[in-house]
Amino acid sequence: METLQIVILTVLMFFVIVTVHEWGHYYFAKRAGILVREFAIGFGPKLFSYKYQETTFTLRLLPFGGYARMAGEDPELIEIQPGQTIAVKTADGQVKTIYLDQLDNRKNVIRGEVVSIDLERRLMVELDVDGEQQQFPVHLAAMLVARNQETQIAPKDRQFNSKTVGQRALAIFAGPFMNFLLAFILFAIYAMAAGTPVENPTYVKIGTISEGMPAAEADLQKGDIVETINGETIGGDYTKMINLIADSQDKPMEWTVRRGDQVFDLTITPRAMEGQVGGKVGITAEFPREEVGFAESFVVAGKNMVTTTENIFEGFRQLIAKFSIDDLGGPVRTFEVTGQIAKQGILQLTQWTAILSLYLGIFNLLPIPALDGSRLIFLGIEGLRGKPIDPAREGMVHFIGFAMLFILMIAVTYNDILRLIKG
Repeated sequence: METLQIVILTVLMFFVIVTVHEWGHYYFAKRAGILVREFAIGFGPKLFSYKYQETTFTLRLLPFGGYARMAGEDPELIEIQPGQTIAVKTADGQVKTIYLDQLDNRKNVIRGEVVSIDLERRLMVELDVDGEQQQFPVHLAAMLVARNQETQIAPKDRQFNSKTVGQRALAIFAGPFMNFLLAFILFAIYAMAAGTPVENPTYVKIGTISEGMPAAEADLQKGDIVETINGETIGGDYTKMINLIADSQDKPMEWTVRRGDQVFDLTITPRAMEGQVGGKVGITAEFPREEVGFAESFVVAGKNMVTTTENIFEGFRQLIAKFSIDDLGGPVRTFEVTGQIAKQGILQLTQWTAILSLYLGIFNLLPIPALDGSRLIFLGIEGLRGKPIDPAREGMVHFIGFAMLFILMIAVTYNDILRLIKG
């Protein structure tokens, strides 16, 4: 039962983070008058779909992210050429539905050969019906039906590229911004629920201990207070303790710990962990905390946002300085770590969700093709030069970027699966 609960919490966390991001794109696109064709969570085959108003909301198989597909971002897939035979259904003097196939099976329609058609600006269709040319106005939200699928037309003023640079930039930036907002709120909730670490603590207390690691093998226990390491007094200096451990890889260390009223010595030998620098013993600290009020929680959340952002960029720097595919983790690894954190309780999962949401927002703003940051750069160039970059060239850049990211995702997922198999 506990395993099922952890799986549900983990899936829910990813669902919330991605949904909030895509909702930002969706909401500000709608405010700008852009037709959002699909709001998708995940990629690949469709598992579930529901249409509400103009948008189809879908849940897809691969949990690698999501997207809000706006009209005009990509070339429209359905084109109607002069000379093509179609059928139209009218209501209130306007074309409400245009049928492109199975014309003999359509009832209460007008069939004819297309003389001219404009579904973006004039919203008119002219047909040759039994040798007589007839013009029909087209409704703003008329449907194209082909292969039993409906696609709403997108007049020019409903397309992404018809909006101002500012409106488009806001629709793109809104996704990462919503992740930042979610992270801030969750950091504030965590601060009110768990308190904030006391400044200048006088001791370091052991919080969690990883199974199979040197600390567990030496019988270090949760709640133990570290007095000295190799004769050096630790006090409340957690950073000093971590540095001593990191510098003592494969070297026995003498620890003096207090457990209740007892004080005793332990010998612990730090060892290396894959993808990490220095020795590790498999512990976290439990710092003394003080209560935080509602107003103060926003201050604490802001500080946590700054500190976590600095840590994220430091991680990027280290990754670039010493790149290794083995240091990267994909969705499988992230699910695994999230499950481990979920076991520690809802508070720890709340904090972890805030960190991941902030990371997703920052990562999406990086100038990598196919990500929001790259699209914002193209919009910035358009704003400076006064005209857009060739859509075909921009589309090719994003396509290549997306393909490279997808290949990288497959590679790190393969590594994650091998890591799980090897234990």
